[in-house]
Amino acid sequence: MEAEKRYLGLIYGALLLAVVVVGLGAFTRLTEAGLGCPDWPGCYGFLTVPVSPEKVEQATQAFPHVPVEVHKAWNEMIHRYVAGTLGLVIAAIAALAWRGKKNGRGRMLPTALLGVVIFQAALGMWTVTMNLMPIVVMAHLLGGFTTVTLLFLLAVLERRRVGRLSQGQEQVQSLVQTDISDISNVETVKPILSTKLKALTVTALVTVIMQIALGGWTSANYAAVVCTQLPVCEVDWVSSYDTAAFHPISPASETYQYGVLGFEQRVTIHATHRIGAMVVTALVLLLAMAIRRPLGNASAMLLVGALLIQISLGITNVVALLPLSVAVAHNLCGLLLLLVMVRTTVLVFSAQPIAASQTSLGKSGRLSHG
Repeated sequence: MEAEKRYLGLIYGALLLAVVVVGLGAFTRLTEAGLGCPDWPGCYGFLTVPVSPEKVEQATQAFPHVPVEVHKAWNEMIHRYVAGTLGLVIAAIAALAWRGKKNGRGRMLPTALLGVVIFQAALGMWTVTMNLMPIVVMAHLLGGFTTVTLLFLLAVLERRRVGRLSQGQEQVQSLVQTDISDISNVETVKPILSTKLKALTVTALVTVIMQIALGGWTSANYAAVVCTQLPVCEVDWVSSYDTAAFHPISPASETYQYGVLGFEQRVTIHATHRIGAMVVTALVLLLAMAIRRPLGNASAMLLVGALLIQISLGITNVVALLPLSVAVAHNLCGLLLLLVMVRTTVLVFSAQPIAASQTSLGKSGRLSHG
């Protein structure tokens, strides 16, 4: 049992580390340090940032067109070091999951996590070698969010499994069966069983994911500060709306740092992100109202709280012209909103059998044994 608790603790540690990696990635991107080191996985040919005059001279000779900026290079390398550590921890989790299958450890999620992290490493390399191509930068952001989400789901599932083991519920549940007549009575849990509620939940989740992708596209194309007024933009964005701004393959360029799209295309991206925020707000608020009765006020308020914080940070970014601390917090709160949405989705889709059995027990006051 202690081994299972240590395994769960390792997953929690990886989850926390993954959140740190996402925050460091946002900090690196927002400080224009994505090309702080022009090569990968090292920095100017070294394992660490060249600081001494001799190493700086060697770096200058090796990369004459990329002057050494120590602070940006350190931002990039610290992100790589922590991300590399996370990769090793996830590899350990995957190995332990396969070794511990006799204890019921899930293997699919840890294996998927390992695959995502390997692909993330490739995206990190391409981010540098392809000089911040927007589609790669956005994919790298989404990969980080995916890593955190999968770790969150793994933590939830493993916590439930360890809880069942500690309480001896696996043996009890194998002896207990619920009457079909009891299960068929689902009148009192109709809100949880509602197809409309499930559809609303999935729609809100997908919309939040799309909005996060839009935010990544906005940042990758340096469109975050082209509009400085509320609610959408101070320029006539409607008549100049250009769908070509969302073409996944950007115009050819030696480097994509500072962006290559025109002003109207950047306005298009920014305005779409603003409209997306309005759609997300409406859907999440509708979902929060819909889950108050079946899931409780706490779940609803958690959704509303994460949403309001994210809206406040977004407005602050606009009126204060993207202060670094607020911009990083906006990224992390977007991740928080995603995790709360994932939690809500899991509850909505898994609450049905629990609620039904609890209802039948409450009415009958007994368990029916086979």
